[in-house]
Amino acid sequence: MATVTFEGVWKRFGDFVAVKDLDLGIQDGEFMVLVGPSGCGKTTSLRMIAGLEEISDGTLKIGDRVVNDIAPKDRDIAMVFQSYALYPHMSVRDNMSFGLKLKKVPKADIEKRVAEGAGMLGLETLLDRKPRELSGGQRQRVALGRAIVREPAVFLMDEPLSNLDAKLRVETRANIARIHQRLGTTTVYVTHDQVEAMTMGTRIAVMDKGELQQVGPPQELYDHPKNIFVAGFIGSPSMNFVQVKSDGSNVAGAGMRFPIPTRFGRLEGGRELVAGFRPEHLDLGDTSDAAGIRAKADVVEYLGDEELLHVTVEGHEGDVVAVVSSEFRVKPGDVLELKLPLEKLHLFDRASGDALAWSAATAAA
Repeated sequence: MATVTFEGVWKRFGDFVAVKDLDLGIQDGEFMVLVGPSGCGKTTSLRMIAGLEEISDGTLKIGDRVVNDIAPKDRDIAMVFQSYALYPHMSVRDNMSFGLKLKKVPKADIEKRVAEGAGMLGLETLLDRKPRELSGGQRQRVALGRAIVREPAVFLMDEPLSNLDAKLRVETRANIARIHQRLGTTTVYVTHDQVEAMTMGTRIAVMDKGELQQVGPPQELYDHPKNIFVAGFIGSPSMNFVQVKSDGSNVAGAGMRFPIPTRFGRLEGGRELVAGFRPEHLDLGDTSDAAGIRAKADVVEYLGDEELLHVTVEGHEGDVVAVVSSEFRVKPGDVLELKLPLEKLHLFDRASGDALAWSAATAAA
């Protein structure tokens, strides 16, 4: 096992900057998820760890060793690709053992590792099959098994679930989490799916336009996003945003008015802000102990125990989204009074997009 450390790492393709001055330390045994939209630099960062992309500037370490100029085969890493990358003419057993044979690992050792990896992933009965005889989920498990048997210092995973259907994604996600808990190998996992990031990562690094926006445990990013980008990217459905202005005691705009929570301290009048609140924090009912939002239901999506409401608020362009219990039986056209607990209100500076600093001690009081 090993740490992975980016120290002021840049990656340029001509005049285009794919990764900008990345400083990130990944701890020994950690499951670090790099997440962000397409083109944010997450896969390029992973490929630099693998040695598949040269570093333009800065230093990359695996453990205490600088690996900028170390060949991929000498970095003690194993990579799981989005496309499985299995040898079609080889059996599952041969696919899993091929890398070990190249490293001249003793035959008895190879057989032991393949048997252990197959047992861990439920592949024991599939070892003599060819990839064409396997389902997509089985192929992905073989790709995982091929990485596991190498017993590397670092696992690298590049969107390994994106080719699977929804049910298989959930199953394979759980398999990967179990493998990490069992092996404790440092893992760097790239995805654009924030649900994968939230459910799998020890910590999450959110990237946008080549820059690291925020890194921390999932709950920290969910509860205390550093800026509007992180707030909107982490959480599903996405956070609602409304442009508001402070009058010193309240923030108001687009048909909404919220008292300024004491945790934000005193805000000067006239300051232009963005109020953010998550759909799952809105509810229907008595608003005496919470801020109220009067809205009209536009679209109602029934999800079983919940309903996803797209509502319109006078003066606000676009939808406000709320997730409420399906027991309310909301219908399109209903006029609603949504309540928002003030402890769930986020405020951001409109010009910079940064979250307003607030005191946890004040909030607790």
